[in-house]
Amino acid sequence: MSGTLTTALTVLAFVVLLAAIPSAFLPGVPTGALSLAGVGLYWWGSGFTDPGTVVLATLVGLCVLTVAADWFGGVVAARVGGASTVTTLVAGGVGLALLFVTGPVGMILGSAAVVFALEYRRHRNVSTGAMAAGTYVLGFFASAIVQAFLALTVLVTVGWIALV
Repeated sequence: MSGTLTTALTVLAFVVLLAAIPSAFLPGVPTGALSLAGVGLYWWGSGFTDPGTVVLATLVGLCVLTVAADWFGGVVAARVGGASTVTTLVAGGVGLALLFVTGPVGMILGSAAVVFALEYRRHRNVSTGAMAAGTYVLGFFASAIVQAFLALTVLVTVGWIALV
């Protein structure tokens, strides 16, 4: 592979890896997929030699874990807060639809409102609905922080490999 292509792929890999970190706080932007793409670009640019097999498998595992945190963070938090499975599924669907209509803020607020309304209807208790909705929102932000941390870990690891 030519030196110019290798350099271009390496630069592109780091741009994608850097973009993955703030993407953790933007609903609908796949942080784990961006990190995985950055790792793949770097690996391709190295002629499929760097990183080695074990480190590559570990980085891919971190990217998969990032995807899991993205997909399941809010749902798990809502369940921890006492919401039913039906509530979490409905809130997830409504949140996804709202993302395209109202953007990230509407998605978060709309999903929390759905969790509150359905859990209030289920228990006839304001504090139970509020607890489930609040836990959902906290879980959403906790998921974003975990995703950003994992994306940063992947970036630092690839950066370390590039420097060594």
